[in-house]
Amino acid sequence: MSHKILSTSPSFGYYASEPLDYLKQHGCEWELFPQGRKISEAELIERGKTLDALIVGMEEKITKAVLEAATKLKIVTKHGAGVDNIDIPAATERKIPVVSAPGANSDAVADLAIGLFISMARRIPLADRSVKQGKWPRMAGVQINGKVLGIIGLGQVGKKVAKRATGFDMKIFAYDVVKDEAYARKWGITYLSLEEVLGQADFLSIHIPLLPSTRGLIGDKQLRLMKKDAFLVNLSRGHIVDEQALYQALTEERLRGAALDVFSSEPPGDSPLLKLDHFISTPHMGGYTYEALRETGMICVRAIVDVLEGRRPETVINPEIYR
Repeated sequence: MSHKILSTSPSFGYYASEPLDYLKQHGCEWELFPQGRKISEAELIERGKTLDALIVGMEEKITKAVLEAATKLKIVTKHGAGVDNIDIPAATERKIPVVSAPGANSDAVADLAIGLFISMARRIPLADRSVKQGKWPRMAGVQINGKVLGIIGLGQVGKKVAKRATGFDMKIFAYDVVKDEAYARKWGITYLSLEEVLGQADFLSIHIPLLPSTRGLIGDKQLRLMKKDAFLVNLSRGHIVDEQALYQALTEERLRGAALDVFSSEPPGDSPLLKLDHFISTPHMGGYTYEALRETGMICVRAIVDVLEGRRPETVINPEIYR
């Protein structure tokens, strides 16, 4: 008897085939929800009745109602790190393990952070558009070497951004509620308060989960603490940065530039930020490299097969169900 698996993630199985091969080798049937179409709670409830496992992305909400209807469901896996769209208490109540893939895409996200620093500092997107429009402007930028990098969230991604930044001889300050003093000493990182990091940074990189305590963490008050020539990059979650406050800071020239890979609403539609030349937007692609998607997918499918074959999977968010 084969097991039924549904993936509602827009990236699982579309870019790396190894996870699908693994499922096939272990007698599993799978369905990939079409890219570009959002699944509703009602459809999740209906489809969930026959599922043994569910692989989810970021936007679909795995609510208590969805979990209660999925009477055969044995595991929920997140094709990514954050699990803020999954009702963990409801899953725990039903003794359904929830597994995520923390750190699997950290190198990919860190690479993009550095790429955005350079793109903003050297105005690469604007330069590209100008040449393609038949112009040949003289565009002066700034160097990133020797500048101050501020990191909000020195977790797996933040640490790799810091490690890369040392190659540019950047001075690194970090803010985090949990401090890894040994790592900080090794890479010359100094922990400061949030306000001090904001005030010191020439480049600010945000890498924190979306929690009640971090929602709207960077608003008008915080942006006013930053240097006039500073650049901001957010690769974590859109709701952490107040986009209206960011727009005001950019239009009032209180920041030199900003780049967002995540937005409060995705896609961002007619956000006024998109009309600014000193703003860079990317489509939540931080973790989208072949290597990262392959590893994230393999973490998901290995966990699914472990559960279906009676083993405890790794990186369980709610390990109390095994007590």
